[in-house]
Amino acid sequence: MTTRRLPPLPAVRAFEAAARHRSMTRAAEELGVTPGAVSRQVRDLEARMEAPLFLRRATGLEPTEAGAALAAELGEALDRIAEAARGVRLRRPRRLSLGVYGFFASRFLMPRWTAMRAAFPDLAMDLHTSSNPLELTPGRFDAAIVVSDGAPRSGLVTRRLLPIETLPVCAPALLTALMADGAPDFATLPLLHARPRPDDWRRWLDHAGLRHVPADGGSSFESAGLAIEAAATGLGVAIGIAALLGPEIARGALVAAHPARRPTKRWFVLQHARRAAEEPALAAFADWLAAEAAAQVAAGASA
Repeated sequence: MTTRRLPPLPAVRAFEAAARHRSMTRAAEELGVTPGAVSRQVRDLEARMEAPLFLRRATGLEPTEAGAALAAELGEALDRIAEAARGVRLRRPRRLSLGVYGFFASRFLMPRWTAMRAAFPDLAMDLHTSSNPLELTPGRFDAAIVVSDGAPRSGLVTRRLLPIETLPVCAPALLTALMADGAPDFATLPLLHARPRPDDWRRWLDHAGLRHVPADGGSSFESAGLAIEAAATGLGVAIGIAALLGPEIARGALVAAHPARRPTKRWFVLQHARRAAEEPALAAFADWLAAEAAAQVAAGASA
């Protein structure tokens, strides 16, 4: 019978947490111990491995090549242990946690929630929305819908969902009034601003060849969603993300105030740890979400 020669679990947990956080202090907060205890456990593991696992720099911990490889393996192993324990304890499919950029949740995900539940009646999911990208890191959730350039990242699966291109929108009645004397004069329009996206108007005006038009002044709102709602009520013109405004434009609640659309290199993407791709519920949800996004992109292209 083969005997497993394993390092002490406390040392494994301490090292993995320190590598994930790049900080002894933050690892200690997660584990409920002192930073000194984490440091001792890491030193013990380094002694057992006979190799340095971290470079201690002024800016924080940096895993060595051996440390990075070990952290990746241990992270996956600890996740599997946690999943096995959870499965034995609950004897039912676990709930998935999804971090979502708030505007995407309100404009794309929530209108499809009933259909998603019908397609996956056994899927249990908790949503956590935010407009702060620092709160939507994949490590905090099973998966996250964020804004990204879509480029591959080590250890992550990234699936592009919707491209981000911006355009000015307003209520149809407001556009009719503005067009009475020809094309809208953006220098005199009431511009509506979303404070989390302070540069949207300047970038769009420059793209549309309206560099002379000032981008300041006008009402401001705490979120892009509120700015769009204000535009729909006739308060002014807001910058919106084209892929998330298709339904409002299709039913006439909003109209484009100018034909120019400003393309970007950014996308709404779904991200999750590569090891989570084996989770059946997450894989099914990811496929459904990608198909819904592709259908909306196709509908927008044919509009």
